[in-house]
Amino acid sequence: MPTHYNGTQEEILALDSYIKLSRAADSINSRLSNSPSMQELTISQFGVLEALVHLGPLCQNVLGSKILKSNSNMTTVIDNLEKRGLVKRERNSEDRRMITIHLTKEGKEIIETVLPQHVAAIKSQFEVLTQEEQIQLGNLLRKLGRQG
Repeated sequence: MPTHYNGTQEEILALDSYIKLSRAADSINSRLSNSPSMQELTISQFGVLEALVHLGPLCQNVLGSKILKSNSNMTTVIDNLEKRGLVKRERNSEDRRMITIHLTKEGKEIIETVLPQHVAAIKSQFEVLTQEEQIQLGNLLRKLGRQG
């Protein structure tokens, strides 16, 4: 559904594009998060586990910036992962404000199981686009994301 905003052509075009982008992202994320392969992980929890398996232990604030989540949201995500035994927190002995998040053995096993299945599910979502369209979309989104 296009915007009903009564503005200039440029404003309407920008709003319409934004709405389509948001709806497409929400739709894909909804389908991916409901996949049985996610093993009851949220998209944010998956992002934390994936970052830790690829980058190693990270400070909580760095981890939040990697997966684009606020500090308060990261606390909740990490609390829930810690309850499941998938991550552990470690306070820096010299600066107690610094908390490093580590992947546990169980967390590593889960992400190594879920990641290939999640990649396959993502690939399936993008099969509606040709390879050339996926490259074009990637370039356009990178351009949009890097402005300002």
